[in-house]
Amino acid sequence: MPKKIGSSRHTYREDMKEIPDWLRKKKCPNRDKYLAGGRILPRNLTGKDKLADVIDNAFLAYNSARLKEGARLFTQKMLEPGVTVGMSLSGALTPAGLGCSSIVPLIKAGFVDWIVATGANLYHDLHFALNYPVHQGDFRMDDTDLRNNDIVRVYDVLMGYSDCLMATDEILREILIQPEFQKEMGTAELHHLLGRYAAEWERKAGLKDVSVLAAAYRAGVPCYTSSPGDSTIGMNVAGVELRGNKLRVNPSIDVNETTAYVLAAKRSGGKSAVVLWGGGSPKNFMLQTEPQIQEVLRIKEFGQDYFLQVTDARPDTGGLSGATPSEAVSWGKVDPARLPDAVVCYTDTTIAMPLITSYALARHAPRKPRRLYDQRGAMMKALAKEYFKHNKVKMIDGSEPVLD
Repeated sequence: MPKKIGSSRHTYREDMKEIPDWLRKKKCPNRDKYLAGGRILPRNLTGKDKLADVIDNAFLAYNSARLKEGARLFTQKMLEPGVTVGMSLSGALTPAGLGCSSIVPLIKAGFVDWIVATGANLYHDLHFALNYPVHQGDFRMDDTDLRNNDIVRVYDVLMGYSDCLMATDEILREILIQPEFQKEMGTAELHHLLGRYAAEWERKAGLKDVSVLAAAYRAGVPCYTSSPGDSTIGMNVAGVELRGNKLRVNPSIDVNETTAYVLAAKRSGGKSAVVLWGGGSPKNFMLQTEPQIQEVLRIKEFGQDYFLQVTDARPDTGGLSGATPSEAVSWGKVDPARLPDAVVCYTDTTIAMPLITSYALARHAPRKPRRLYDQRGAMMKALAKEYFKHNKVKMIDGSEPVLD
């Protein structure tokens, strides 16, 4: 009797006699290569399974398989000791609670070394540090009635207009006119200073690990925003400028500092990785570090080593902000030799981020924080030194650059 097809010991070769002669005689030189992937025959889920095991054993095809590939890429390669990990944040993630549930744990575990976020994500993060409540709601609510009741809606997230948004703004303006803000700075320094206040607000409210800015401040993780004026933080910076405030945000500082992180990672013998939650300006700002090195500063480099993006945008409409990994190769953003280590998972960040975070925390021990914020000065000097060495140029005024 032939073995039952469903037998746990059944293999293709054991049942060759069941295969028609015409198929056995057909030349298939690459058959074994194409069928080298694991067999799809998962165990039944029990309800007692650990999440990381579910991802490993049940995410076997389509975008669940891409999510598993992304989780493994992040955990097994990006978190190696010599890899510097940049993370971009687009979409309204912190209002949805992802700062508390996922981003703060990633920072605390040393799994992210620098961040580029929309200003809105960092602004709404302040509500949590201040202990101003953000509520679950319903996307089908009457927005006119919400407005009449002093409530603001972000799809199915609700917050008070006066006692959350405007109250946050009032405190933010009082902070921005303090002496330490009266100068020109990049957004990393701006957010680091705000993070110090956020950490103190957490402490006074008896809260623990609810604010991204507070966690980044404690861990020395620099946080940038690619569009400083495009958020309520930027709006309040502009508002107090009308009163004579001396704070000036200089985006060029951000461009050079983020570029310095990537170059330092490569020159130290390590690698550079990007984790992109969504697309938009933060994704492009993070990926433009390599063209800045190669195209503008004319320093020889090859692109990012590891690439993971979670997105619900399509490439064929031009809406997959910043391009697919293979297209990014043409810009020098991704090393063509590293394309096997590039994964795009087409799904919602609010689904994927908690899953990948939980997987990484379960499968990898914490890393020592790299504290890039504290190394900005040294890395900027190294970037400038290599730039002048490669280009043999002088300062705009004709003087020799001071590189020591």
